[in-house]
Amino acid sequence: MSQSPFDTSTPLASELADLTQRRAALARAVVPKPAHTRVITVANQKGGVGKTTTAVNIAGSLARFGSTVLVIDLDPQGNASTALGIDHHGDITSIYDVIVGVTPLAEAIQVSPENPKLLCAPSNLDLAGAEIELVSMAAREYRLQRALHAFLDSPAGAGVDYVFIDCPPSLGLLTINAFVAATEVLLPIQCEYYALEGVSQLVSNIELIRGHLNPDLRLSTIVLTMFDARTNLAHQVVSDVRSHFPSETLTALIPRSVRVSEAPSYGQTVIEYDQSSPGAVAYQEAAVEIANRGATT
Repeated sequence: MSQSPFDTSTPLASELADLTQRRAALARAVVPKPAHTRVITVANQKGGVGKTTTAVNIAGSLARFGSTVLVIDLDPQGNASTALGIDHHGDITSIYDVIVGVTPLAEAIQVSPENPKLLCAPSNLDLAGAEIELVSMAAREYRLQRALHAFLDSPAGAGVDYVFIDCPPSLGLLTINAFVAATEVLLPIQCEYYALEGVSQLVSNIELIRGHLNPDLRLSTIVLTMFDARTNLAHQVVSDVRSHFPSETLTALIPRSVRVSEAPSYGQTVIEYDQSSPGAVAYQEAAVEIANRGATT
């Protein structure tokens, strides 16, 4: 009878063996590109759920697997820009200029130093006032959609496989612009108490957008974040979410991870900062799932 090459006699050893096998599976993974550009809005009206972290790390994972990925940072805090190593504090052309002004999206896009296939349209503090400025503008809900479509139809945007739009944690005109510009919504849910609080409201808002502004929008993906395998609560949340959203919820679980939290302070995603860490492995697995789910769409 053959023995496992790994010592699994203790919980820690078992965990390390599992992580080693998962890393090996990722090293062998062949990740398909979508036939058409997938535009995915990452949204949750509840703050602190790992929304921006999920957006940049899945984007970084897909870029590592060979796809060209554009992250649009629509949050005035600019955390996605920071995590991708983009300086957004100076006098730069930002997504604000694209939405409020007449600047083409291509002029705002920068290449992340992490990966030449990872692009970012950065935010800056000017975006904080955009909600008020948009109120009086014509076609205020369609500003981002029109700019994005013009970019994707141009030679510069022809090779983009994925667009991830990182939203502020509120339902204002910036988030509505993100919903109108996308065809998919990715919803991060943390494995903590009150996890499903507000989710029904977000689903209702998606239905409203579908009915009035964007009939192609759908909730395609739910990512469970901040999972702590040691607690019964985390396992219960996973069970509850999967029972409510069986086809949308990914198999991959994103664990609580110090490395994931540290990475943005170095201007990196965790994929670049520590690719072999449990958090990085989980985000890469999530990216593979997302790619495989959309390979025929």
